[in-house]
Amino acid sequence: MERVFITDAAVVTSLGATLSETWQNLMAGDSGIRKIDRFDTRNYLSDSAAWIPDLVPEANGSMLATLVTRLVSQLGPLDRDALVFTATTKSCIDLIDSPGRGNDLLCSSMAHYISQRLNLADRGINISAACASSTIAIAKAAQAIALGRAQSALVCSMDLVTEFVFSGFSALRAMSPDPAKPFDRDRRGLTIGEGAGALVLTGETRAKAKGLTPMAEISGWGISGDASHITAPDREGAGLVRAVTKALECPGNLNQTIGAINAHGTGTVYNDAMELTAFKRVFGDRVPPVNSLKGALGHTLGAGGGIEAALGIKMLDHQVLPPTVGLSLPEPGAEGLVSNQAMDFKGDYLLTTNSGFGGINAALVLKRGESIR
Repeated sequence: MERVFITDAAVVTSLGATLSETWQNLMAGDSGIRKIDRFDTRNYLSDSAAWIPDLVPEANGSMLATLVTRLVSQLGPLDRDALVFTATTKSCIDLIDSPGRGNDLLCSSMAHYISQRLNLADRGINISAACASSTIAIAKAAQAIALGRAQSALVCSMDLVTEFVFSGFSALRAMSPDPAKPFDRDRRGLTIGEGAGALVLTGETRAKAKGLTPMAEISGWGISGDASHITAPDREGAGLVRAVTKALECPGNLNQTIGAINAHGTGTVYNDAMELTAFKRVFGDRVPPVNSLKGALGHTLGAGGGIEAALGIKMLDHQVLPPTVGLSLPEPGAEGLVSNQAMDFKGDYLLTTNSGFGGINAALVLKRGESIR
């Protein structure tokens, strides 16, 4: 099988306009969660989200187009034959009240839109699989390259904070009135966020031919569905265990090589407890250090896995997990594993996981970048 490398990456988040800026602010323990003035929040559980204040629509368009422009402008030259994968749960949902703009709302149109903007040959495909969307998109792109179906792929993920989405999570009672507290015993729910992430994947053959230096390697991936409940995860983490196990069983991966885990860590009561249960089922009494970025970046829905994978490159480069912002008193089972301080780790492999409504689970194993010959 062809090895799969990440050769370019970009993010736009509530904490920074670039990957480097977001990383620096994460390491400083900052949070992008702030009071919303984009719409009236008086009827909802919270008045805050991790949103980007200067994100405004392009002429007669969606804020998503602005977000995509900021994202792809950071990327270097792309191979025209690159496969295109996008991941979004709600696409241009900010246009829902705009008459005559129905086609712009379609998630399925996002991949073609980006392909046209970048003059790529592939029309692309969008993955809309709840909050595991972009992790699955990365896995699908990596699989295509590993199996020799392509030598290059672009994965772009994006989602917005809108009143439609905000009101839905409020109605579900999944939203915390205060900023999210992942893995905290007093957590009360998630905080919505917005942002975008992009990864360029390249097969080993082409990477060598072009003299590219990999930022990281995607060495494993796994996807599962537990169908336990329409919104709640399986309490024993059965689906996540299957996804993680699948990722670890990819060639060259062993449980012992995982140096750290970037968890989904939403701050909801059931998700965080489920993840800790799943990790202990997989790793036993040798669970690596764990963190969550959602207390700082909010839950960016379909964009979350892409943003977190890009930041995983930084974690591996620096051998450190950023602080879990919002954590004060670790929940039972999280003591010694999760911290509101940065945690050093050893090892060349990082596990990153995401789960979503409907029992969808996905996991990636990232390997620290190294020169190839």
